[in-house]
Amino acid sequence: MSPLLTKSQQRTICSQLGRVKLKLLYKASIHGFTSAAFHQRCDNRSPTVSVGYNASGYVFGGYTKQPFSQSGQYVHDDQAFLFTFSGEQLIKYPVTTPVYAVKMMANSGPYFGEALVLVNGSQPIVYNNPGNYYTFNAAQMHGNNLNLTECEVYQVEVNSELEKPWRPMVWEQQKRTEMMDSIKSYSPMTSSVSQIRVLLIGPVGAGKSSFFNSINSVFRGHVTSQAIAGCSTTSLTTQFRTYSLKAGRGGKPLPIILCDTMGLEETTGAGLELEDVVNILKGHLPDTYQFNPSAPLHSEAHGYRKSPSLKDKIHCVAYIIDACKVSIMPPKLEEKLDAIRRKVNLMGIPQLVLMTKVDDACPFVSEDIRNIYRSSYIKEMMQEVSVRTGVPLSCVVPVKNYSKELELDQNCDILLLTAIIQMLRFADNYFDELSDRLGNVGTKE
Repeated sequence: MSPLLTKSQQRTICSQLGRVKLKLLYKASIHGFTSAAFHQRCDNRSPTVSVGYNASGYVFGGYTKQPFSQSGQYVHDDQAFLFTFSGEQLIKYPVTTPVYAVKMMANSGPYFGEALVLVNGSQPIVYNNPGNYYTFNAAQMHGNNLNLTECEVYQVEVNSELEKPWRPMVWEQQKRTEMMDSIKSYSPMTSSVSQIRVLLIGPVGAGKSSFFNSINSVFRGHVTSQAIAGCSTTSLTTQFRTYSLKAGRGGKPLPIILCDTMGLEETTGAGLELEDVVNILKGHLPDTYQFNPSAPLHSEAHGYRKSPSLKDKIHCVAYIIDACKVSIMPPKLEEKLDAIRRKVNLMGIPQLVLMTKVDDACPFVSEDIRNIYRSSYIKEMMQEVSVRTGVPLSCVVPVKNYSKELELDQNCDILLLTAIIQMLRFADNYFDELSDRLGNVGTKE
């Protein structure tokens, strides 16, 4: 019995419920569009997710922690909600009167308040009455198409996979100290370069500027905000900025420069464009260059470096991807990322992905960031982002930026420092490859 609910949709629903997975109990096209078939397979099973499908392409339904029965009574459930999918994004409609959350009717399928009933009266139809203990827009939920092509009910089960970390990680203060010391003492393998340059590329709002602020905070010893960051539909970064990190207030510069750019936008002529990316990779763009998507930098522009040295070029590229938006990345945005990735590949520059906002994507991780490598949901998101960006899973690193906190957290620091360590290692790969091509000219002994 194969579920009609896609793996991505299942992940999205599970992300709202914690460390769980879905087990298909009832499928109307197999067991019948009857209340008897539904109750036979679903009574006394809980929690459950009930899903309806119609010919208009809508996927919608409801969640309840209460077991189904045929008592004819309402049951209280303050966690119940109705939902619909807009693409891969879940829209939730929480119960407004928990005491009337679910009604246990013998002659119908899943019965949510007086608002939504699937397999109503043992027929492949929906009963719809917004505002009765749930508030929703009927056109948004199911397009006002009340004829079901399928109905499924899933039991929500605890996911035992979460107990086994799938990527080892040491969460100790000593580890944090060792990584900070390792970064401070790092020296590029090429004598002409004192600081490696890492280019941060990603969609608007993914957290590029926030990543720099977060790393800066770790080495400053307190949460700080030097780069402009926030929430906006268009890029808050309008200049090319190079940020040199320092080991503490007034300390020595660290051997890494993070290069921030405009955010990628799906619209042509908006946000960061491929021509500007190429100029950055080759070292032509000066710091504080003001981006103009409709007119990429040309060789006669003020500040253009016509003969950039190795220290001006990019030695590693990090794509910043929001974990909450992996499954709903617009196709045109994905095409832009793919074009950039291909160009970076041709230039022999190592690439990795930083997956941000992991705590927003998974409640299990929100409870404790140390659950990051216990979460099967985060693992699946990392696998998906690996496929979408074309980088190996070993090159995908989850991080949590500082966005609302006032104090540092040791475990967040360890994830952030792990990302920097990977950048340094990737830069070493770049210099190794360069050394091989140039016959070891200019490398340190």
